[in-house]
Amino acid sequence: MPKGPNGEKRPADAIGLAVMIGRIATGEAESVAPDDGKDPAAKALGAKGGKARASSMTPERRAEIAKAAAAKRWAKPE
Repeated sequence: MPKGPNGEKRPADAIGLAVMIGRIATGEAESVAPDDGKDPAAKALGAKGGKARASSMTPERRAEIAKAAAAKRWAKPE
């Protein structure tokens, strides 16, 4: 079965897809977001942690990390 851009299941044929879109538009069916299998509380903590880490770093340290990442990204593969 084909998957949409967010991983949701969609009908394989054009008529089935048109029927599904019509049902969503009229409110008979809901467009559901796929479950990514992650705990919402853990996702929220992860987002907080990244912001807290970035705010506690000095601009010089962030620049060092960014330069190292760029060098690694653009290094020629061996």
